[in-house]
Amino acid sequence: MLLAEFQKSDVWLSLVVVLKISSLFLLMLTEEEKDFITFWEEYSDKQKKISYQITSGLPFGLAFALPVLVALLFHNWYKRMSYISNSQVVVVFITVMIIALFISIFRKKFQWEQNDQLYKELKFREKKIDAADS
Repeated sequence: MLLAEFQKSDVWLSLVVVLKISSLFLLMLTEEEKDFITFWEEYSDKQKKISYQITSGLPFGLAFALPVLVALLFHNWYKRMSYISNSQVVVVFITVMIIALFISIFRKKFQWEQNDQLYKELKFREKKIDAADS
């Protein structure tokens, strides 16, 4: 009985209006999100290219490879270490460079996927706002 009386009252009606308005404010896009949408529409194809992923991600990949390369170049500093011949040094160097390349490409592809997912979510919210305004 109390619930039925409450639903008939003006308080219930004003509460419903406030909730609808607050949900619209939650759907609105911030300036940062709008800037990201315009940025992603312009640069998403460029960032998807493998050449861009290699050039922009290689410093991060080399940051992982640098300690191994330093240890490889100065392999004589630790006397108990087993002997590494020149051919083994070349093989390890090539392997470390391949790993650095893989890390750089994988990281940039992962970032691209995250940005693309965010873009799709923001576009969905934008469509939802446009539908609510109509």
